[in-house]
Formats: sequence, C-alpha cells, structure tokens
Amino acid sequence: MATDLVTVFGGSGFVGRYVVRALARAGKRVRVAMRRPHLGHELRVMGDVGQIQLVQANVRDADSVARALEGADACVNLVAILFEKGRQTFSDVVAEGGAHVAQAAAAAGIERLVHVSAIGADPGSASNYGLSKGKAEAAVLAAVPTATILRPSVIFGPEDNFLNQFAQMARMSPALPLIGGGQTRFQPVHVVDVAAAVTAALDLPAARGATYELGGPDVMTFEEILRFILGEIERPRFLVPLPFGVAQPMGVMMDAVFRLNPFGGPPLTGDQVEMLKTDNVVAPGALTLADLGITAPSSMAGIAPSYLYRYKPYGQFQVRRRPA
Repeated sequence: MATDLVTVFGGSGFVGRYVVRALARAGKRVRVAMRRPHLGHELRVMGDVGQIQLVQANVRDADSVARALEGADACVNLVAILFEKGRQTFSDVVAEGGAHVAQAAAAAGIERLVHVSAIGADPGSASNYGLSKGKAEAAVLAAVPTATILRPSVIFGPEDNFLNQFAQMARMSPALPLIGGGQTRFQPVHVVDVAAAVTAALDLPAARGATYELGGPDVMTFEEILRFILGEIERPRFLVPLPFGVAQPMGVMMDAVFRLNPFGGPPLTGDQVEMLKTDNVVAPGALTLADLGITAPSSMAGIAPSYLYRYKPYGQFQVRRRPA
C-alpha cells in the first residue's frame, strides 16, 4: 500500500520519468510538479490508478514550489538545463530554483530531500553550469542539512542527450570533433541506476546529509566514447582533434545563434567546452552507488546498443558486419 507522498520537481524530464517510475514501483505516492502538467499524461500510467498526481509548479516561482510541497513527506529535485535560453538560465533555474525547493521543503518541515546535482559542481567553477550546480548544493544543505546530494557523471539511456546527439551528428557529418584532443574522461551511468539511487537515498538513514558521486562500471575518454558510438551504428567517420582554444569560440557562437531558435538547442556551447577541460569521474574516496546498495551498475556497452541501432544506415534491419 502506498504510504509516503513524494513531490518530484523535474519529473517530466529524461531522468525524471525513470525516477517517477522507480518511486511508484517502490510503493510511493508521487506528485510530479511540472511547468506544463497537461503534457505529462504518460506519467500517470507509470503507477496504479491515483498513485501519480500532476501539479503545476515552476522552480523560478517560490509560491508555486511551496504549493507543490503541501502535505508531502519527502521531495526530489531533478530540475536542470544543459544550455541557457530566454528565462531559462543556470542562475535562475539551477541555483535559485534549487534554493526555492530546499527553502520551501524546510518551511514545510520536510527533512528527506534528494537533490540531483552533477560531478563537477563547484561554486568556484569556471563553467556556469558547474558554478550554478555548486551554488544550488550549498543552498540546499543550508536550508535542509539532512538533504542527500547525488552527483552523477554523464547519464545515458534511450532518451539521453549525449550518445544520441553524437550518433545523430554522425548520420549527417563525415567527421566528429575531438574537443581538446578527446582525452577528457567520463564514467557514464545508466539512467535506471540513477533512478534507483534516488529511491534508495530517500529511505536510507545513512544518506541523510551525505553526498554521493554516481558513475558506471567503466571510465572512458571522450574519444573512446565516440569510437564506441561509431562502431555501434556502423558509420565510419573521421575524428578531428579540435583544440580548446578553437572549440571555445565556436561554442560561444553556436550558443548565441541557437538562442534565437525556439525549436532546439545548440550542438555545443562555450560553457560545455569549459566543462570538457575537467574529467567527469567519481572522486577517490567518494560515496558511490555501492553505498546506496547498487552493487552491479549497468555498463554503457551492455545497454546503449539497444537504442543506438536506430542510427545505423538500415536501422534494425542492418546486418552486422563480421570481422574478416
């Protein structure tokens, strides 16, 4: 029987949909707070009848956040953006939005709060993304000292904006850029494992006030990831080294151009180039997925082929070439 009522901010996003499903399967009642609840019809069927409720809220609006938390026993904040556009800025959505959620949770007496941040979050980061994530973490812990912070590396899954983006680029371009030489390291983590971590953190007493870094079983360079993608979709492409000094202004220009485009985001921004200057892996000694009871995280090689096939020249009908 469902007991706890958990309000999830950002539940309609890529990670959010998996978190909502995981919470429902764990027997929680889930209230999904989203800007446009009329677009979240697919979320309702992730649980039993009446188990999942959709309400309107915007993390930029503190009053709407407070209303979404009325009567809740716990809270999850997943709200994030990858690039800025219009009023959706890192400062307003990530930093201030995270503060609004935590402050409203504190006012409502909610002590179980899971805030999903990112590896690289740092109030002193040269990246606006990392800076805003770091400020959000500080605001969350100041308001709710018992909050749990989860910092995933790059997250992969069928709807991700990482593997899919480069696979799509490979369909259209004869070459892919190795930004900064392609030696930045990542520790890709499966979205299902992130959702399991969120669910575990809500009920684990040891997680109160703790910070966890979430990474999958494999550490891969940017170049290795691109080669993996190209191998899976069977599209040989040139990998062209692109120094940071060249990629940075290109990213800034793309960002400026796509801010005028209401239908999509830039393939690269100057801020993302800045982030690529630092490895995105779990720090030595950090609490990890294993400390949340997730001891066998999924590998990218074991999961990604199940959705990258659609980028092959003949999609699911592609006959895999056998080595000579």
